[in-house]
Amino acid sequence: MVKIIDGKAISKTIREGLKKDIKKAGITPGLAVVLVGENPASQTYVNSKKKACEKVGIKNFDYTLPEKITEKELLNLVAKLNNQKDVHGILVQLPLPGHIDAEKVLNLIDPKKDVDGFHPVNMGKLLAGDKNAPRSCTPLGIMELIDSTGVEIKGKRAVVVGRSNIVGKPVAIMLLERHATVTVCHSRTQNLPDVVRSADIVVAAIGKPEFIKGDWIKKGAVVIDVGINRLADKKIVGDVDFEGASKNASWITPVPDGVGPMTIAMLLKNTLKASTSPQVYKSTGQQLKTCRPDDL
Repeated sequence: MVKIIDGKAISKTIREGLKKDIKKAGITPGLAVVLVGENPASQTYVNSKKKACEKVGIKNFDYTLPEKITEKELLNLVAKLNNQKDVHGILVQLPLPGHIDAEKVLNLIDPKKDVDGFHPVNMGKLLAGDKNAPRSCTPLGIMELIDSTGVEIKGKRAVVVGRSNIVGKPVAIMLLERHATVTVCHSRTQNLPDVVRSADIVVAAIGKPEFIKGDWIKKGAVVIDVGINRLADKKIVGDVDFEGASKNASWITPVPDGVGPMTIAMLLKNTLKASTSPQVYKSTGQQLKTCRPDDL
């Protein structure tokens, strides 16, 4: 019988541990959360992050900005936060309004404070196998969920469906780092059902409701469903046909309460790490410039 990977319960345990670690460290980590506009989904997600910060002892710096803010004004704010000593992590909530270049904004964040793990420097460090730099929160959470099952990753065949920079690519690298044999699939993959059927571990992050069918899942496979899709009847489903996949999988994440809570838990973990490991980048030998507003 399939077992449910309870991301909500696992994240709670992680947060309780972080609360103790923060007290032990004797420092108050600071997280700046920047929200532009009034996207309801973004507002909900940001509010969840704020509450989570408060519960573990992370100071939250809240910046809720109008939709019409200029790109330069937003860049000035990021530059200011880069130089603010009590801010250890910076999170700019996506998506940003169309008139703002999101890549330019994210690239300006000091890599040491990039608790989302999206900065090119940190993505490069992930590829190079550097475990000291911040790593993308959702992929980190996925690895924790797989580990919670007790299933050995080494030697397993893993299939990642989706190749985004936020989930697909980084989680594929993390699985490869743990000695899995990894296949990354996308919209142009031929014979996709057969490829998925070969997997001992399936990570579904393609953004299409119930796209992965139950008969695509190998007997005994571990299934991690990253998708969150709202149907016309307001029902929330993942990228995997949960009922069908449950007939074959040994372990599976629910939607919601699977991957989602883990993403926030890893954000908190990255923030604590940023507050206690400020010298991570000195070993690279490169001089990282922290921009001032006047430089923009």
